Amino acid sequence: MSFTARQIEIIRKIAIQAQSQPLLSSGLWFHHDIRDNFYYASYLFAAAVDIPEQLPFEAKAAKHMAETILLEVLRLQDQDTESAAYGHWPLNLGQEPRLAKPNVLPVELMGSLMAFFAERYSTHLDENVADAFDSALVHIYQSGFYLKKNVFGHHDAKYTAAKLIFGQLFDDAELLEDGRSNLLLTLAHVRKNGMSEYGSLPWFWHWVQAFTCAWQQINDPAIKKELSDMLDYLWNERAAFYLKGAWVGAHCRGQKHDIPLDGNVLHDYVQFGDFELPAKMPRTEYAGFLYYEAPESVRRTALHRSEPVEVKKVITKLADEGTKHLHSYAYITSDFAAGGMWERHAEFDNEQHRWDITFPLLDQHYGVNQAYFFHPAEPNASGDPRHQTEHTEVLLHRNTIAALYPLPAGAAHQIVGVLPNADWLQEPGVLLGQMNHVYLAVYLMQPFEVERLPDRYIVTSEGSRNGVILEAIRVQEAQQRGINSFEAFADEARLRAPAWSADEKLSVRYASFDGSVLQLSVNDYGGTEKKVNESPIDFSEYIR
Repeated sequence: MSFTARQIEIIRKIAIQAQSQPLLSSGLWFHHDIRDNFYYASYLFAAAVDIPEQLPFEAKAAKHMAETILLEVLRLQDQDTESAAYGHWPLNLGQEPRLAKPNVLPVELMGSLMAFFAERYSTHLDENVADAFDSALVHIYQSGFYLKKNVFGHHDAKYTAAKLIFGQLFDDAELLEDGRSNLLLTLAHVRKNGMSEYGSLPWFWHWVQAFTCAWQQINDPAIKKELSDMLDYLWNERAAFYLKGAWVGAHCRGQKHDIPLDGNVLHDYVQFGDFELPAKMPRTEYAGFLYYEAPESVRRTALHRSEPVEVKKVITKLADEGTKHLHSYAYITSDFAAGGMWERHAEFDNEQHRWDITFPLLDQHYGVNQAYFFHPAEPNASGDPRHQTEHTEVLLHRNTIAALYPLPAGAAHQIVGVLPNADWLQEPGVLLGQMNHVYLAVYLMQPFEVERLPDRYIVTSEGSRNGVILEAIRVQEAQQRGINSFEAFADEARLRAPAWSADEKLSVRYASFDGSVLQLSVNDYGGTEKKVNESPIDFSEYIR
């Protein structure tokens, strides 16, 4: 299936969802977020214009409905030139959208997309709607919302793209050049320092969306080439941590629909298409409209995982208190990946997803596709298992992850684990399971309890000194070692139970299935020791 066919599939499915939405008294579909009204109406309009024969409803009426929603959205813009919120829209619409307070986010996210949509469908829009778009775009441009200091984050990516788009649209050579300067500075920054927003979803996709939106609209060949360079960098970053729709390794931040189940997958689906499009699409945005073909080398990296690879990257965090280097590690096979971030970093809202073992999205009957443990920063860990404290030390080696939890007085003495839906064999100190072509052994230092939820297992374990070992091994590799069944794997795993200690210091020693010996320890003063086969961890091979 071509990328065009995949985009049409997305457009059709979202259009059908949009058409089935009940209309609220405000004339909108949603009050929780104005953006969903714009996105869903865009898809419904596009489907009615581009693929009317593929719709299970009358296209002319659907087009009219979409235009009605679009017009209502556009009317909610603050167009008072004297207002502090000039050019902005409300975000959460509440009970009375016309009275909702404007927010800085919607125009940042929708403004450039509105310019793209209005240009692409200019000949199909009703005259009143076309005029409303023209007016809204003038107010966006005049608002100058994009005139911010560039600190090389996802907000800045959207500001930079907007400068380019609106600079061209309104023949503003100075703004266009400002956007081009920001683009080149940003590209140089990420090439030198890596992406400080590592694995950050959905914000990474906002980078891709913003620069693809600009690339599709910009006419200047030189700027278009520079946008291509940025998009090549972004897709290379994505491919490095890609596994059949999943994003492996550490995440700087993440939404509920991406941890512990990768849900923001539409851009991946259009670009790579090696997994089934999920029924739920929590982030529609503009994946059905925007596309930049990644280089062939990027596609090879993402789609051909016949041999295991290690991805080692240095990420530089720049802050007023100084520069910090983080080290990201991932071990990726065709059937699973293991990895994370060696260092804990205080990300926004304790959202650093430190480590996990990730499985592809091909087998969604297993529910969530990530297996990991953490010390929760807040009590509702089973409902929102994203927020974790700093009380973790981790050792990452190929298909094995060791973690220790020296929990201080005053902290909750409990760690929480998330496991995919499989038939877990539960025994004292260990859980053993099989996810498709992968065996997984989970060892815990302290006693544990297991709760089964519809899409996952939740493991809880009490104790001020605790630890876990997770090792994944592909069935074919197990067979090469003479392990020809799950029962044989379980027998071998029992013999490999780790040696835990909490006497003078908290420590663990574990001999993995491939013969590697992992040793991790932490003392009461926070000093750690991390060794594999008696050698300390060597970060010299990590690259930017």
